Amino acid sequence: VQLQASGGGLVQAGSSLRLSCAASGRTFSRYSVAWFRQVPGMERIFVAAIKSSDRSTHYADSMKGRFTISRDNAKNTVHLQMNTLRPEDTAVYYCAASSSLISSNVRNQLAYAYWGQGTLVTVSS
Repeated sequence: VQLQASGGGLVQAGSSLRLSCAASGRTFSRYSVAWFRQVPGMERIFVAAIKSSDRSTHYADSMKGRFTISRDNAKNTVHLQMNTLRPEDTAVYYCAASSSLISSNVRNQLAYAYWGQGTLVTVSS
C-alpha cells in the first residue's frame, strides 16, 4: 500500500487542522493506520492509531481530547483532526500502515511497514 499525507500548514495556536492520509490499493480496510510526528533532530513519536480489526483508536496521552483519528474505508483515507493546537505540536506528521498490527504494538513505529512522505504542521504562538 502507498500512503500520501496532506493537510499540513501554518496556523496560530488554538487553531485546528485536519490531516489526511490517502492510501492506494483495494485492501485498505485491512490495514491499521497510525500518525507519528517528528521534530528535526528528535525522535519520531506516536500520535494516534486506528486499528483495522475493530476500528479501536489509540492516542498518545498529550493528544487525548485534542486529536481525533478516523477512517473512511470507502475513500481509502484516514484523517487526523487536530484541535487546540499548541506551538509544541509543530512537527512533520507521518502516516503509517500495518497489515498485522496488534494492540500492544500500536505505539511502536517498527510495527508499521508502510509510510507516507510526511506533512509539515507549524503552530505559531
